Amino acid sequence: MQAKARSVSVRRDDVGVMMRLMWLSFVGVLLVVAQSVSAQARGESLAPLAEQISPAVVNITTSTLIEGQTGPQGIVPEGSPFEDFFREFQDRNDDGGDESRPRRSNALGSGFVISEDGYIVTNNHVIAEADEILVEFFPGDGQPVKELPAKVIGTDEKTDIALLKVEAEGPLKYVKFGNSDVARVGDWVIAMGNPLGQGFSVSAGIISARNRALSGSYDDYIQTDAAINRGNSGGPLFNMNGEVIGVNTAILSPTGGSIGIGFSMASNVVTKVVDQLREFGETRRGWLGVRIQDVTEDMAEAMGLDKPGGALISDVPDGPAKDAGLLAGDVILSFDGVEVEDTRALVRQVGETTVGKSVRVVVHRDGGTQTVLVTLGRREDAERAENGEEEAPEAQDEENKDILGLTIAPLSDTQREELGLDADAEGLLVTNVDEASEAFEKGLRAGDLITEAGQQKVTSISDLEARMEEAREAGRKSLLLLVRRGGEPRFVALSLEE
Repeated sequence: MQAKARSVSVRRDDVGVMMRLMWLSFVGVLLVVAQSVSAQARGESLAPLAEQISPAVVNITTSTLIEGQTGPQGIVPEGSPFEDFFREFQDRNDDGGDESRPRRSNALGSGFVISEDGYIVTNNHVIAEADEILVEFFPGDGQPVKELPAKVIGTDEKTDIALLKVEAEGPLKYVKFGNSDVARVGDWVIAMGNPLGQGFSVSAGIISARNRALSGSYDDYIQTDAAINRGNSGGPLFNMNGEVIGVNTAILSPTGGSIGIGFSMASNVVTKVVDQLREFGETRRGWLGVRIQDVTEDMAEAMGLDKPGGALISDVPDGPAKDAGLLAGDVILSFDGVEVEDTRALVRQVGETTVGKSVRVVVHRDGGTQTVLVTLGRREDAERAENGEEEAPEAQDEENKDILGLTIAPLSDTQREELGLDADAEGLLVTNVDEASEAFEKGLRAGDLITEAGQQKVTSISDLEARMEEAREAGRKSLLLLVRRGGEPRFVALSLEE
């Protein structure tokens, strides 16, 4: 019995050894796989690509004569942690004289060459108001630094793009634009430029997000975690094929330095602007001539739309849309054969359409759809001709009827005069708004003028009550109001449920 027990014990030990050997072998395989994956993740060196495209990347220095300014103007904002660092840079241009007299201020930025004959793209804010622009070319191959003066061909403040031109003795190295629309979140990218005045620099990262909007109507930014700092402005964002898919423009940072949230204007926006600047010296954007707003869920329900979407026309001033017969209250569903997602998409699409082109606009009107042919004007001409209007003062409280959280009154001649309205202006004046109401939450205030309800004109309280009753009978849960403030119209949908 003892011998048998020992035999069993030995076999169990052998099994244990075999299990340990198998485990060690498995761990070894995992390590090999992990090393392989890590090597693939690291990829090959970016040095060959950087060497190929870097000769087309340039540093830009601008000089501006300013009146009695002190401190490191034009480089970093006041209070920045880099303020002291750059003060020395600017002090080199100061002879120590009277600080109240005019002096020169230098600013730094980046750019890139897009043609062998010397066209260069950068940001508008890099060269804005500059008296002198110098372009410094990356030397490479031990060559001396070359500086050339540049002239401005054209600028576009809306996309913050500028086109420059230098005259060189021979053909210049240049880079091509790529298709930013095919770039995906997670793709590797390279940013090049002149960060913080330190000279040529390369950083790498990935595309963090697409289609970001910051503040402009034509914004289409690529967000990246590739390091972008002050001085990188105007520099290129490359894909792994060495194509420019963005122009580095802005960063989001509480400190003024890179925290991994940078924004590059997408190349498919930039190329259209650059082509116009190159041909005309200015932009020529299409103009439809409407004021629009997004369609919310309650607005869609109030108008009988299946879902939110499109762009709701709140006003049609004199212009192409009015000439073609578009009306306030129309919802633009399609423009030139492309479905309209929202107001931002429509503004970009109209702006990118050729001036003078006749386009088909499909709108939702009176419960159905209609197609209107519109010949586009030019936005720049309209903006030059447009006159601003002052905001209307608040009306004095006047006792009347409370409806939908609003105290409203028919518009009197005295109120028209007080509000600076035309003598023929009609509507219901909001004299007070319940701060606990939905109306207050949606931005209605005393002094607003309600001119339409349910897409029909209202001039009396009975008109408004009739529109409310009609909406309830039609099974609507909300009523669409057209509200004007300081001459500016907008639609607001208020719930009819008590």
